[in-house]
Amino acid sequence: MSQILLIIGAGIFGLLGALHLIYTFFTPKFDSHDPAIKAAMKGGSPRITRETTMWKAWIGFNASHSLGAMLFAGIYIPLALNHMEVIIGSSWFTLLPLLTGLSYLWLARKYWFKIPLIGILISTLCFAGAAVMIFQ
Repeated sequence: MSQILLIIGAGIFGLLGALHLIYTFFTPKFDSHDPAIKAAMKGGSPRITRETTMWKAWIGFNASHSLGAMLFAGIYIPLALNHMEVIIGSSWFTLLPLLTGLSYLWLARKYWFKIPLIGILISTLCFAGAAVMIFQ
């Protein structure tokens, strides 16, 4: 059962990451309702460098965030499917999904909106359940 919970939890992360990547590059879902904000972001740069704009950084941050969630799923799903003994034999590999889920859950609660919050909550509960089962 812990294997199934890990796969479901990681699958949710991967799905959310893939949707986020699609929304970033192929939809206007992350554009502001106020067109002036997008124009200002395209015209301004962060203090760290003038080699990019706030808009390009925004797109890059969203894309890299998506890729991170997809990478997490891309590692944990095959690991749970093919090498569950590695996860069971390592406190680190058992707790990492839970720590990751809790971190994303904090971000979702503080900065994001309801849909990712619910998905990450379900995923984190799966990771918590798997960890409890493994440590019993």
